[in-house]
Amino acid sequence: MTNKTLSELAVDVMTTADGRAKTEVSRRNAAIWFTARDKGQPLAIGHATPPERPARPAQPELLDPRDVPRRRPGSPQGRIALLHAVAHIELNAVDLHWDIIARFTDTEMPLGFYDDWVKSADEESRHFNMMCDCLEAHGSHYGALPAHAGMWRAAEDTSDDLLGRLAVVPMVLEARGLDVTPGMIRVFENAKDAQTIEALKVIYAEEVGHVAYGSKWFNFLCGRHALDPKQQFHDLVKRYFHGPLKPPFNEEKRADAGMPPDFYWPLTDETPPAYAR
Repeated sequence: MTNKTLSELAVDVMTTADGRAKTEVSRRNAAIWFTARDKGQPLAIGHATPPERPARPAQPELLDPRDVPRRRPGSPQGRIALLHAVAHIELNAVDLHWDIIARFTDTEMPLGFYDDWVKSADEESRHFNMMCDCLEAHGSHYGALPAHAGMWRAAEDTSDDLLGRLAVVPMVLEARGLDVTPGMIRVFENAKDAQTIEALKVIYAEEVGHVAYGSKWFNFLCGRHALDPKQQFHDLVKRYFHGPLKPPFNEEKRADAGMPPDFYWPLTDETPPAYAR
């Protein structure tokens, strides 16, 4: 066990640079939290100061999104680039989930809030390691290619707004993963890459839960403050997300995660279906 608070455990993860080491600390700290919960002796949430930006390994080189090379997924190198991009997303997600735990401790939340984000961080840690295993099976590794530098921007923009963080990270960015992952699975099915197909299917199933946690706690806070969730979501996404949402949407999985079409269709540049107005 530990004498540290949950917030301190979160900062331990965020200040660990190496990806494999970060996820090892993340999984260990998640186990500490849930072991204490199972014993009916939950750790104190406490207060700790998360870094403005999480520690990162020297590689990959982080580029402006416009400067990241585009590769066709039909080629072996293109598929490696796709795996590398997913690994990078998953590593950022580990830090994002621990950050929401440590950064907003001034807002009193039920223990279930912390259960959900610790569980999400633990799952994202496993996702990163699965993607690294897939990269290594293809003779590559995380850090071998440049990566997107803009992923932490959502955290910086919402660093003092918990509702905004829930709207943009799980309910926009992670929901986008529900839209694009089926297509990625098809790419690797065409390549007959069984290891990657299995890993992406695990990620796809578990990401529904992460979006659902965002929706649940967003609605919880809107109820606490007597706010209309749909209007609040629209206002916050327009404030913090840079650009319109882009269809096509995985409406079935988004619905499973508690996000009806009238939340996201009006935020596109396209005319929404009648049911989404």
